[in-house]
Amino acid sequence: MSRKLNPALIFLLACSLLLSPLQASDLEKEQRWRSQVVDAILDGEAIDLNDGQHDILAIKTEGNENNKTGVIIMHGIGIHPDYPTVINPLRVGLAEKGWNTLSLQLPVLPNEAESKDYTPIVPEATARIKAGIEYLKAQGMNKIAIVAHSLGTWMAGYAFEHGGIEAVAYVAIGMDVPSIDSMRVINIPMLDLYGDGDLPHVVDNAGKRKTAGAHNPQYSQVVTKGADHFFNGLESELITTVDQWLQQHAK
Repeated sequence: MSRKLNPALIFLLACSLLLSPLQASDLEKEQRWRSQVVDAILDGEAIDLNDGQHDILAIKTEGNENNKTGVIIMHGIGIHPDYPTVINPLRVGLAEKGWNTLSLQLPVLPNEAESKDYTPIVPEATARIKAGIEYLKAQGMNKIAIVAHSLGTWMAGYAFEHGGIEAVAYVAIGMDVPSIDSMRVINIPMLDLYGDGDLPHVVDNAGKRKTAGAHNPQYSQVVTKGADHFFNGLESELITTVDQWLQQHAK
């Protein structure tokens, strides 16, 4: 006997099929990034980490072997772990300062996706961060610091709030708006770093972030004069600021 499907059910199924590409990272795009990035790496080494479902790209860059703090670096919207602005300068520059860095490929969506479209896939980053932490600890790092930029701060904040990740220090650069809510559970040393020429939502919400971090005596906010969202032309200042703060809070 044949059964007729409920029209409402058909509609929901159709919607789920249409929305499904935005419910998980675009793995094909990740693979395209991988093919472009790996062969172009001049400093550091590409490695694979497994997040429990599939392998993800990460780039490790060795610093001083006596420094037992590993620094996980997290990029912004839709890009990769060796992006030329913010990410490459930090992962290489901090290694030159003696830090052992690990830059992670975070979940990405197609190029046309906006920040709000990332809401369903933000939780995916937690398993990747945990894989990075496990890797660094297996390499002898007994302390972990996290340095995240832009949308990466949203993913880091979610992992702190819901994923139970542990770190000794956290640097948030150009914080995304959804990151503010997660600040209430962050009690480790935290640097909220941005430029006075940053994106409007970053600059305009600086006061809200300061209020959200008021419970944490180890929270500090620093604004870099003349810096935009990507610290273009001020990469040295970015590296120096993050390095000096980590020297005080992550060793």
